[in-house]
Amino acid sequence: MHYNTHTLANGLRIIHLYSDDDVLYCGYSINAGTRHESENEEGIAHFCEHATFKGTARRKSMQVTGAIEKVGGDINAFTNKEDTTYYVAILKEHLSRAIDVLTDMVFHSSYPEDELEKEKEVICDEIESYNDSPAELIYDEFENAIFKNHPLGHNILGTADRLRQFVADDVRNFANRYYKPDNTVFFAYGNLNFTHLIKMLERATADFAPSQPRQLSIAKTTTLMSDSADIVVDKHTHQAHVMLGNRAYGVGDKKRMPLYMLNNIIGGPAMNSILSVELREKRGLVYSVDSSIVSYTDTGLWCVYLGCDIDDVNLCRRIIRRELDKLMHKALSEKRLNMAKRQIKGQIGIAFDNRESFALDMGKVFLHYDKAKDVISLIDSIDKIEANDMLEVAREIFMPDNMTTLTFL
Repeated sequence: MHYNTHTLANGLRIIHLYSDDDVLYCGYSINAGTRHESENEEGIAHFCEHATFKGTARRKSMQVTGAIEKVGGDINAFTNKEDTTYYVAILKEHLSRAIDVLTDMVFHSSYPEDELEKEKEVICDEIESYNDSPAELIYDEFENAIFKNHPLGHNILGTADRLRQFVADDVRNFANRYYKPDNTVFFAYGNLNFTHLIKMLERATADFAPSQPRQLSIAKTTTLMSDSADIVVDKHTHQAHVMLGNRAYGVGDKKRMPLYMLNNIIGGPAMNSILSVELREKRGLVYSVDSSIVSYTDTGLWCVYLGCDIDDVNLCRRIIRRELDKLMHKALSEKRLNMAKRQIKGQIGIAFDNRESFALDMGKVFLHYDKAKDVISLIDSIDKIEANDMLEVAREIFMPDNMTTLTFL
């Protein structure tokens, strides 16, 4: 893969990957997410994302989305713990329109108070809907337990009480801190001329002074937990929802990929994962069980989720503990290791076939690590993993003394 990259005088970094497809995916990724929120700002990053659609000096609220939708394109946005992204899917002949609309809304939103008041209630409804879904809510509460007293533990949506206290100036202050070219990446995946793209972005962002891409100073958090916790919350649910896990590794840590493989074996997306076989197929104790790994720039999270009958919670936990102990005490055979490598490489290949997801991930990687996605290096790193690498990681992450468990009853 040949990526084109360039940095404008105002600090905006640009990355482009060519494809023959006429559908173009492009947008801005901003180094501003939940972890950049100050004290008493929980939820402001997500609110700012919503507010950015509510009008600019040139466009009213409906004209922002309408400018893209009238030519058949899609415009969307999302907020994560470490970044916010605004992007479009549009035919290549409408590239200039896409750049104009995206630049206008990201860097010149007016944040009208009346529109923001209405949008607060939209987000409050989203929060209430989320609170009514314990299988989703437990992920946020678990992350808050793992990253206690750190912005990474913030719920992305925030709380309804806090949200209703925000005013337009709060959103403007957050945007003024982070929504700047030198803190932003523009990504494009599709059939376009890169030199032409650079010139269009230079014109679109010409009102910004020269600057260098900046590295934000954020509150760092240690990698691994040093103590355990067993938390039970009465949610009056029909079934128990259980999550257990530990802090893990950041993206740049060499131990992340062995853990990624371990996670795939334990409770990854395949029906032949250990926990799916042991808890669902053999015993019928659960309908849903999976494990997952999330990696941030400097730390991460590994966890197992399951939903089961309240009377089966302890049995399920004992089975999970037994299976984790096995992985801690004995290295995988060469045959099993090769099977695991083949499976995960196949999953990665299929995931990379989704052009929209690939474009978004390309922007995120370039934003945080100033490098392009490299599939070949990723596959090469998997091939180099040995059974003892996975054993070392298992003994570090799966230690019962370091494990946190959260249960909704």
